[in-house]
Amino acid sequence: MIPGMGGKGMNPKKLKQMMKQMGININELADVEQVIIRMPDREIIFNDANVTIMNAQGVDTYQIVGTPEEVARELEIPEDDIRLVMEQANVSEDEAKQALKNANGDLAEAIVALSS
Repeated sequence: MIPGMGGKGMNPKKLKQMMKQMGININELADVEQVIIRMPDREIIFNDANVTIMNAQGVDTYQIVGTPEEVARELEIPEDDIRLVMEQANVSEDEAKQALKNANGDLAEAIVALSS
């Protein structure tokens, strides 16, 4: 709880003024359509996001409010890697691609798995 706010809350205009006096600026991004957070194995997607930027002492902090949806990311395998595995293990494109997916893109592991 922020001192001086009391139990009923504070006037938003007065709160904004106090924050400005402390060197904190808050701005809401308008017309945000989607926010995507990408990680190696998945993405978190906010289709109904409200994004607020708080700047305090020169540092921007982004706050995202919305309903997240987690989606698994498909491993992207370069064509050169697929061709190399095909040649080294003497297998089809589909077999090479599947072996690379199983090996999380590791060429050596995929070739060894197909060669044994």
